[in-house]
Amino acid sequence: MSSSPGSRLPASALEWLIPGSHRRVLSLGVPGADVTRGLAATTHSFTVIDRLPDALEGLARLAPDSRRIVAQAESLPFAPCLFDVVLACQNLHTLAPGLAYAEIARVLQPAGSFAVMYLTRDDSVPWVRRLAALLQGADPAAMRGGYGTASVDTLAESDFFPDLEHRDFRMWVPVTRSGLVDMVRTHPTLQSLPREALDELAAAVGDLYDSSARAPEPLLLPWRVQCWRAVVDHSELSKPLLPPDDAVDIRL
Repeated sequence: MSSSPGSRLPASALEWLIPGSHRRVLSLGVPGADVTRGLAATTHSFTVIDRLPDALEGLARLAPDSRRIVAQAESLPFAPCLFDVVLACQNLHTLAPGLAYAEIARVLQPAGSFAVMYLTRDDSVPWVRRLAALLQGADPAAMRGGYGTASVDTLAESDFFPDLEHRDFRMWVPVTRSGLVDMVRTHPTLQSLPREALDELAAAVGDLYDSSARAPEPLLLPWRVQCWRAVVDHSELSKPLLPPDDAVDIRL
């Protein structure tokens, strides 16, 4: 089970990942709405690549000033040293590190950085642990995570990005009783339960909410904003880089 953090991403997380102002940022894939809004509110110039044209068209509504290009991280259509920061939000595990990391290093400025973000639910809060126990009684795989953060190990081992830094930020997302029960009822694997069993589980989740919340305040679902950044090391590239004299903006 998961929840959408919406627009509550702490500004401090983006400020840590992309310090300073007027940075040239390349996002590998369309980031979530919260990250997109956060970037659109800064002074940074914002370029996004994605394999899916439809995803880029949707981005145009949230960040009309962004540059949007159909491409993939393993073969970036940019001149060397064009960006100050390359950003991967929630998708590092989908990249082929043997190809993508060299391409990311190539398009970064000297002293540019690769930034990675994952939003992961914090299951250490007592009421969330009890919720997980309830759901796992019906489906052992429920609330087991699997966000993709293990892929950061490949970045830590990359010669292109030594000295990987890590910092976590906390985010609390309000959830109502009906919202929590709906999450359970619409969970893909729990929907396969017999109707009576699903009704009993939903009722138990409602009781858990009632015993944990302090009315009229909603429960707060805890999330960790996990962030990593590393400065590029161009000495590992097989060919010397020649930064372009100027750049061409490509818009959809």
